[in-house]
Amino acid sequence: MPDLYTSISRNPVGKMVTKKLGLPQPATLRRGRELPAGDIVLGTVGSGDIAARTLSLLGLNVTEALQDSSATDGSGELPAYDQKIGAIVLDATTARDLDDLEQVRALLRPALKAMGPSGRVIVIGVAPHKLTSVQGSAVCQALEGIVRSVGKEMRAGGTANLVQVADSSPAGIASTLEFLLMGRSAYVSGQPIRIGSDRHAQAPTTPAFADKIVVVTGASRGIGESIASVFARDGAHVVLVDVPAAGDALAKAANSLGGTALQLDITTPDAGRAIAAHVASRFGEDARIHAVVHNAGITRDRLLANTDAARWGSVLDVNLTAALRINDALLDPWVPGGLADGGRIISVASTSGIAGNRGQANYAASKAGVIGAVRALAPHLGDRRITVNAVAPGFIETEMTAKIPAATREFARRFNSVQQGGKPVDVGETIAYFADPASSSITGQVLRVCGQSQIGR
Repeated sequence: MPDLYTSISRNPVGKMVTKKLGLPQPATLRRGRELPAGDIVLGTVGSGDIAARTLSLLGLNVTEALQDSSATDGSGELPAYDQKIGAIVLDATTARDLDDLEQVRALLRPALKAMGPSGRVIVIGVAPHKLTSVQGSAVCQALEGIVRSVGKEMRAGGTANLVQVADSSPAGIASTLEFLLMGRSAYVSGQPIRIGSDRHAQAPTTPAFADKIVVVTGASRGIGESIASVFARDGAHVVLVDVPAAGDALAKAANSLGGTALQLDITTPDAGRAIAAHVASRFGEDARIHAVVHNAGITRDRLLANTDAARWGSVLDVNLTAALRINDALLDPWVPGGLADGGRIISVASTSGIAGNRGQANYAASKAGVIGAVRALAPHLGDRRITVNAVAPGFIETEMTAKIPAATREFARRFNSVQQGGKPVDVGETIAYFADPASSSITGQVLRVCGQSQIGR
């Protein structure tokens, strides 16, 4: 259900009044596996061709982007597309000179003028730290500034994101390009995504998780249930984990998704082995987990000056320590029902762990700790082709956020580029993108699912 303000602003009379008052105009976001309604246009800065080859691999037809030349020929006329477009994919992988940034502007300007609802701007570049040239690094870093700014200029639910590649393999970026073009990325904007090198990279397939086992903690309701639902939709055998007190809701969720329920307190020292034992018992001794999603979490908000050891420790234990212990157990290659080689570990962090939040020092510590753990663990699992990533949700419409005081809640909803709160499915879709077997080139990443919230970076 949309929030009250969004409902009012979408009513013809309410839309007219809120527009005249200069108030936000939240758009209906395109979600799910739906591609843009309008044309996907392709622009190239220099001689790069990875975007063209990747779009071809995905079976997507493209049209050539128009380029604004008014700045050089003095005509003052902007070339116009025949109709609204759905997306522009801009290949800037060979951009190294400052003059190349003018071409970025010239290609983006006509496209932005013609962008339809829930449009997409995707710029593909190279990570600045991969270059030795000072000017080349500056140009590649400038692309991030452009994308973050364009994300804040997009209208009607549009988003802009940057993909930074390490090599020229289309298979390595195919899952990312597909995710960003689809409605699955509705609440992801203004974000850089780094793609590493992986000779095992493969193109996306449908369904992505056929016959694969996925474990989701904190799965009885809210974001956790939505995460499990996305995996089930895409063919996974889902194991839903939650505390015994949530047993009825957990069983209901598992039954509705055709999954299995495991009542478990994840803070117990042997929780990881209990999960592995459940998988081996349910699916066979040779079964292995494809992805484990650490979603379970709690808040115990209070100003640090008023936070005692129990309130502090309980949040750290559930949100961080438990996940680290579970990883240790599931990563043991000799444990039946453990994590498979080529598997995925995805943790739910938070924008609070990036920017902090008043009264949430314990929660922010735990979520920042999640981010640190992801970045530290990822390099050590490359030989097993296991990737480790995290999502950092911003304001998501859940039972928990519904309890936030009205003024604070409304501010959080509007203080982002799409001017509305996200949905639990937005988190689920992003996690499924990380877990996709085709996303093997992505590890050590923390991707914000926040509608480009103005909080933090």
